[in-house]
Amino acid sequence: MSTGFFGDIKPVGYEGPESTNPLAYRFYNPDEIVLGKRMEDHLRFAVAYWHSFTWPGGDPFGGQTFERPWFGDTMEQAKRKADVAFEMFSLLGAPYFCFHDADVRPEADTFAESAARLDEIADYFAGKMSETGVRLLWGTANLFSNRRYMAGAATNPDPDVFAYAAATVKHCIDVTKRLNGENYVLWGGREGYETLLNTDMGRELDQMGRFLSLVVDYKHKIGFTGTILIEPKPQEPTKHQYDFDVATVYGFLKRYGLENEVKVNIEQGHAILAGHSFEHELALANALGIFGSIDMNRNDYQSGWDTDQFPNNVPEMALAYYQILAHGGFRTGGTNFDAKLRRQSLDPEDLLVAHIGGMDCCARGLKAAARMIEDKALSAPLEARYAGWNSAEAQAMLSGQRSLEDIAARVVKDGIEPQPKSGRQEYLENVVNRYV
Repeated sequence: MSTGFFGDIKPVGYEGPESTNPLAYRFYNPDEIVLGKRMEDHLRFAVAYWHSFTWPGGDPFGGQTFERPWFGDTMEQAKRKADVAFEMFSLLGAPYFCFHDADVRPEADTFAESAARLDEIADYFAGKMSETGVRLLWGTANLFSNRRYMAGAATNPDPDVFAYAAATVKHCIDVTKRLNGENYVLWGGREGYETLLNTDMGRELDQMGRFLSLVVDYKHKIGFTGTILIEPKPQEPTKHQYDFDVATVYGFLKRYGLENEVKVNIEQGHAILAGHSFEHELALANALGIFGSIDMNRNDYQSGWDTDQFPNNVPEMALAYYQILAHGGFRTGGTNFDAKLRRQSLDPEDLLVAHIGGMDCCARGLKAAARMIEDKALSAPLEARYAGWNSAEAQAMLSGQRSLEDIAARVVKDGIEPQPKSGRQEYLENVVNRYV
């Protein structure tokens, strides 16, 4: 049923590359088969509730620019927001959505009242999900906006804040399970420090490790079959955050024995802020066996903070999806648009156009990545570069059958004098450009 917010806009359909209709897909064709699977099933698009329906358009130097009929603190407005959200999901044909608890219900005076409000909205969501067929990719808790979390949630010096955050996550996991969510994300927005002058880093890391262990234990206790995800996040808003990047998160998981229980949700913008490329973080997560899901967006490369813009760089997306496809694709994860309109993009149509452009960009990247995989455009040169490691002697060195003395003796005996070989970087960059 139409809410009237989007006027008479019809559901967005695929019209092909020649279309000039801003409210049509040019590259995203959900039913197109790519590497033996429907494009929709590869990309598993999700709309982020917070940026699309909660963010008022502010920035560090100015307040609200958006005027939405659901902005406010009543349950009636929260349900109106849900009506508009599910209408947009349906117009886009987006199969999934994601939310924080604070996005979907107004905060009350007590924890119990806030929890009751989330339960009421969850029931409302269940009806909407049944009606539209839209599913929940993941749920999460906002453990960073309220002033109680100004010094962190799990890492807070006040144990009562730790307890409040634990109760919040417990309830959000319950709701995620009830709505058949496929993952649960822990986003440590303020799990870090502003200054070491008032920070016991070892203590805070242990608190964070204990918190995550509690979450994992509870997941198994209630039979939640979804994946627990951590989202790496560097700096911003704190000087240093404990989940800085994929490598840092993996080291943390290993320390607390959770590397087989928790995976990562990697955001493009966060990868850039950490000084990495998106494909680097994806490749590393796959190499370490902790890849789970992605938040798709981009940063303004002239700004030093997380601008959360919609993706429009096809070569970047092609390299990202290459890393995803080359390692088997998504399992429980997907492509969540953790992206928001620019504060001057005021119209309802802008919400649709932004997502359409992002979905088309991802589709083009996916198709380019799939062609590179089919043609072995990158994998064949890569295999050739490391071919020497397939020899029996090389495998013996790796497997522990040779000591350091054995290896040194063979170098002398056989007169080994290695000659450098070209890495052919420019050639490979040109190969990628042929596909995008």
